[in-house]
Amino acid sequence: MTGPLSIPQIVELLNGRLEALCAELLPKGKREGAEWVEARRGAGGLGDSLKIHLGPARRGVWKHFAAGVGGDALELVRYLQTGGDKAAAIQWSRAWLGLDGADPARLDRARRRAAAATAERKALDREDSARMRGAAHRLWLEAEPGIAGTPADAYLRGRGIDLARLGRQPAALRYHSRCWCAESDSYRPAMVAAIAGPKGFAAAHRTYLEILPGGAVGKAGLKAAKKTLGRWRGGTIRLWRGASGKGLRQAPDGDVVVLTEGIEDGLTAALHRPDFRVMAAVSVGNMANIDLPPAIGTVFLAGQRDAPGSQARHAFENALHHFAEAGFDTMRMRPPQGAHDLNEAEQNA
Repeated sequence: MTGPLSIPQIVELLNGRLEALCAELLPKGKREGAEWVEARRGAGGLGDSLKIHLGPARRGVWKHFAAGVGGDALELVRYLQTGGDKAAAIQWSRAWLGLDGADPARLDRARRRAAAATAERKALDREDSARMRGAAHRLWLEAEPGIAGTPADAYLRGRGIDLARLGRQPAALRYHSRCWCAESDSYRPAMVAAIAGPKGFAAAHRTYLEILPGGAVGKAGLKAAKKTLGRWRGGTIRLWRGASGKGLRQAPDGDVVVLTEGIEDGLTAALHRPDFRVMAAVSVGNMANIDLPPAIGTVFLAGQRDAPGSQARHAFENALHHFAEAGFDTMRMRPPQGAHDLNEAEQNA
């Protein structure tokens, strides 16, 4: 085979030297288990919310949680090295891999390495995805099916969300009294939410809780009090079915969807507009990955007050474009001045 290497082939070759690539792009970072974590904070540092998978199944997949962006190894080069310029990222990667000016025999060997790596990664990815989905489903089944009167209910009330006003509890939410937390190396209480994908249950979302003196319940004081288990790209937490009370695939023509980033914003929206269907996307970066059935008429995207020019704002604008291009009547829902999100506005009211 002749000609330049394809983008997927370049990605696989970058994955083959991933630890060296991480050290090149994030020299102040470090390996923590099966991830490379950026350690710098402040003064331009990205903080430890940027993590890159080093393990075989999801090798090269990364996420900058604070900005809601992520991708593969080439996207990492684009994000950190070339200011978002994809063509420049490809050129930089070819040079870094030593492919510029390489003879045809060397390029052919590189293609064969990339093909073998792709086949192995896909097999491992299928196995890893099934394993994580199984673990997430077991966690979901272990949790209490109703949250009324539990610490999860108390946590939401502390956020200004009284589910009793809705008349019924969202079936997507459960309470787990002993949910394992890797960060604290201990069991903690948690609100557990089901993330649904196109084929049904996909993953579980955990909000770790802390029961405070006097009985009040707050979000646990962890670096990451909210975690997901399983693959959830394109998935949503289906919080409220709206006026029809029907599942998403049975939604009536012209149904209205409110899509929020987090659970708290979603429940706040449901309290104010119980006639609308409400779903949480888990992250702003995932909003543009969500596909809705054609019966949906209007999509309200509930944004947060992210800084202009930020990656989170860019991801939100991408989501607006995604749903408008898909033919939905797409509307922007923003919190009032002085509030970062819908739930904060509710608490300040």
